[in-house]
Amino acid sequence: MPNSFNMPRFLKLIINIVVLSILLLISMQVWAQDWRPVRGGIPFGISGMALIKQQSNTLDFLIVHDNKKPNQTRLAIINIKGKNQPEYFPLEWPSNIELPIDLEALTSIPEKPKLSFIALSSSGKAYFIRLNPANKTILVLKEFNLPEIIQGNNFEGFGLQNIDGKLVAIWGHRGEREQPATIFWGIFDLAKYQITLAGSANLKVPFPSGNVRHISDIKVDPVGIVYITSANDAGDDGPFQSAVYVAGYLGLRDNKIVWQQNSQLVPLYRSDYHKIEGMELVPGAEGGVIVGTDDENLGSYIYMLGESN
Repeated sequence: MPNSFNMPRFLKLIINIVVLSILLLISMQVWAQDWRPVRGGIPFGISGMALIKQQSNTLDFLIVHDNKKPNQTRLAIINIKGKNQPEYFPLEWPSNIELPIDLEALTSIPEKPKLSFIALSSSGKAYFIRLNPANKTILVLKEFNLPEIIQGNNFEGFGLQNIDGKLVAIWGHRGEREQPATIFWGIFDLAKYQITLAGSANLKVPFPSGNVRHISDIKVDPVGIVYITSANDAGDDGPFQSAVYVAGYLGLRDNKIVWQQNSQLVPLYRSDYHKIEGMELVPGAEGGVIVGTDDENLGSYIYMLGESN
């Protein structure tokens, strides 16, 4: 028979274990509500994303995967309804167009219908895409290259925006470790599928450190504020780290694009568990900065910064 002197200590231990288990379960549920899994495994990492449609309590996104093998998906649609987990719909690449290798960025085209996008590979090859969401098919209207590509460039971000009546393009070479990223910008002539390079600037982020890609995605809002994500990983199983920054401002002065870089980068968000490689700016009361991850063996997740549970 147990010693009565030890019974209160034993009961206290049991109570502590129960309380800790409940708190752990609650924290795991809250964490799960924050980061929503999309699909598991390396082939399903999100390397770029763009909004298709926003209505009531539903968001639809087009995403790209950085796959390289013939039998792997390049693009997909994800549908998010309220607090539900995302639904995933893979898309077939057109058989008459050579499969892209390593798609790393995606943006919608402001001057075209909302179902027109530019997808960009790490080598700087771009694809003008038209999406039919009803039957979940895509049409590649044009292939073209970024201007003045330098050997060794590895592009991970591309954004388009109408700024003061000009269609401005911005894109980023990721950089790595002590090598800074490079932000490029220029005017996009859609009629000719041609970007005229206007300038470039180097950039290094304070966080993450180590095996960091200083730019893993880039987007610009209608007033010219430029957002970037940064990420690192220690291998296919992590650990991963990421951050979101306002990198600077693009504007027009004397009909020329002016870049004002943020000299003191402030992390708007940071993660010690995920590798953010995709980002989109979603306007409105239900919107925010939404990010997607390429967590290698752990697959992909999405998260709306500051989302309430």
